Amino acid sequence: MVLPPVLLELGSHQLEAAETLVEVGRFLVIFVAARAMAELMVRLQLPTILGELLAGVAIGVSGVHLLVPPELLTQLSAVPVDLVAHLADVPADTVQSLYAETFPSLQQVGRLGLYALLFLTGLECDLDELLAVGWQAITVAITGVLLPFTLGTLGLTTLFHLPLLLAIFAGAAMTATSIGITASVFSELKMLRSREGQIVIGAAVLDDILGIVILAVVVSLAGGGGFTLGPVLQLVAAAVLFVTVAVLLSRFAGPVFDQLLDQLKAPGEVVVAGFVVLTLCCFIAEAMGLEAALGAFAGGLILSGSNRSEAVQDTVKPLVALFATVFFVLIGIGMDLSVLNPFDPANREGLVVAAFLLVVAVVGKLAAGWSYRSQEPTNRLLVGLGMLPRGEVGLIFLGLGSQAHLLTPPLEAAILLMVIGTTFLAPILLRLVLSGQADHANATI
Repeated sequence: MVLPPVLLELGSHQLEAAETLVEVGRFLVIFVAARAMAELMVRLQLPTILGELLAGVAIGVSGVHLLVPPELLTQLSAVPVDLVAHLADVPADTVQSLYAETFPSLQQVGRLGLYALLFLTGLECDLDELLAVGWQAITVAITGVLLPFTLGTLGLTTLFHLPLLLAIFAGAAMTATSIGITASVFSELKMLRSREGQIVIGAAVLDDILGIVILAVVVSLAGGGGFTLGPVLQLVAAAVLFVTVAVLLSRFAGPVFDQLLDQLKAPGEVVVAGFVVLTLCCFIAEAMGLEAALGAFAGGLILSGSNRSEAVQDTVKPLVALFATVFFVLIGIGMDLSVLNPFDPANREGLVVAAFLLVVAVVGKLAAGWSYRSQEPTNRLLVGLGMLPRGEVGLIFLGLGSQAHLLTPPLEAAILLMVIGTTFLAPILLRLVLSGQADHANATI
């Protein structure tokens, strides 16, 4: 790291002390704020990931400015700067310079959290569940991906005249389904093993795969700067090939991985071997021109067939709890929610876009509940609502778009509102429908 001249004039001890205080202080602020908001979300029976995002909003540019992106350094609160400057006995501008110089390392920690989260998502996938519900789950998943993506992309380009790449990314952000939120609600009300529950869970697993593929294609396109059919088809083919090989390996690579672990004696063999697979898959994905996020998911999918998959999950979950928290808080700190002020005429278009995205996001997934054929009676509204929450997967889309500087502030805020809206609505509506169904069944008995 090349230090600015102002830093070179200070002693190494002072610089090290100031840098340590800056880095440790950031983690302290992140984890305390995230934990406080997560506890509030749990008591409201809402996903903790929303708490982490809202914690970032509270301490970031839309809140008290304790943590801001380096490009908005001038907005950083003077309170933490002055505190570190006093404790390390350095000038305030030195603290600001260290803050900007070391911020990329914090972003790398957050990105590691993203990869660990996607790796864990792949580990928790059960392909047998998807195969058991057959074409019904596949139809629901494909409809739930294509309909919001198509309506969102076409609507943003024709109604709001957004550039095609921005419209594609926003449409892609509406394709995912949070399997964790849906599964917890179905399980809580003893409906997870129902026919509707099996269809939704199976479709959500496939949604994750399709969503990650679309994410890889869109992010790769964003890096290329152009939109032509040839590269798109090449990226799609590479993504399909990559996921197909990962699915096949999930059937055969598990025993090989287990045999390898049996030969290892040093402590920590499970987590180290798991992360070797994770990093190798990320490397291969990048080498194929895809996003490393797809490689992380594929790595988990490959190990999902291992007898040690639960042991790998147990070792990865604490890392996800720490590092993914950093990732989602960093999303929140850069969110300038002032663009949602309806009293500012310049913001009204963004609010209209947010309303449009939310309607399309809800309608697209609800329609998926009526897209399949079934000889047995099923509650199609329940299926559609189960596909509704975007949750952490939608935030992953948003985070990558934000870090790639792909989104405009109004569109970034609009996607955020869509993710929050569907994630808040889904548990509430599911509980209402499932509770009503249970009450009806009890009355019938």
